[in-house]
Amino acid sequence: MDKETKEYCTACEGCQLVGLPCRPVPMSRRDLPTKPWVDIAIDFMGPLPTGEYLLVVIDYYSRYKEVEIMIRITASETVERLSKIFTRLGYPRTITLDNAKQFVGREFEEYCKIHGITLNHTAPYWPQENGLVERQNRSLLKRLQISHGLGRDWKRDLKDYLIMYYTTPHSTTGRTPTELCYGRTIRSKLPTIQDIESIPPSSEFRDQDFLNKQKGKEREDIRRHAKDSDINEGDTVLMRNLTPKNKLSTAFNRTKYTVVDRSGPRATVEDTDTGVAYERNVAHLKKINDKPRVVEEQRMDEITIDNTSMNEEENFAGFPLEDDEVPNPGFADGEGQLRRGRKTPEKYKDFVM
Repeated sequence: MDKETKEYCTACEGCQLVGLPCRPVPMSRRDLPTKPWVDIAIDFMGPLPTGEYLLVVIDYYSRYKEVEIMIRITASETVERLSKIFTRLGYPRTITLDNAKQFVGREFEEYCKIHGITLNHTAPYWPQENGLVERQNRSLLKRLQISHGLGRDWKRDLKDYLIMYYTTPHSTTGRTPTELCYGRTIRSKLPTIQDIESIPPSSEFRDQDFLNKQKGKEREDIRRHAKDSDINEGDTVLMRNLTPKNKLSTAFNRTKYTVVDRSGPRATVEDTDTGVAYERNVAHLKKINDKPRVVEEQRMDEITIDNTSMNEEENFAGFPLEDDEVPNPGFADGEGQLRRGRKTPEKYKDFVM
């Protein structure tokens, strides 16, 4: 009974619309590429108080990054700045990026197609899928906030920050970004002893990268209470309302969608009425709990039994029988059929017509 009550309550449509979002699925770490400048990620940060933006480009292998200051962030201007960087470092194989209008336009896609670059767009409203560049943006923003708070020239401080970043061993790989990208650590104002430095095997930083990633994944999965999602192809789901209009907007939209594809933490859902498809992280979807048919059938059976009992009680109420009028069981005269003795229910003993 408790189980059926719980299933019935969880199937409430209104409760599902305003309920808590689903837990995020456990993190999935990207494998380290085989060499530098093969897989990169790009993103915009801004606008800054000066009205300018920062185009951040980072290499997944070495963590080396390039930062371009831009006033206009159109698709043509973005292509121009990337061409400037690619002229020095070469064209990557893949670029991971979000769904900003500069990155989904025809001009940008044509440029990447001509130069053999594959675009990996993240799921909408899920920046964690491009977490490396988002983490770099946070470090950049912290540095710029310090510069702005102290009233200094943020562009000069940005250059100082980059030279410091290029020559400092990364916490995940244990090697400097310029060493993994260029094969050497560029010289900074700090003295070095590179002539007597013992270079560890190339596999050392790869192992350290894997171990630190795994530790970070386990720590974040525990902190976020992550768990695997049971959403699969063919399931009917609700989509989270990511752009609520007011305080009374429900957490999930009422429109029901069908999952047509599931790949890792990303799912493609389709509106069966309009045919429009959306890509979302499964944490933004909620599987619909329909009312169990077994519970409904049991409730209908209970109603039928109650109605039958009421009809029998009405018959007794309309034709009350006294105790001395109850016939003995036996065969009816001339009928040859066994007749069952009838007895007045106990609750009608004190009933007076």
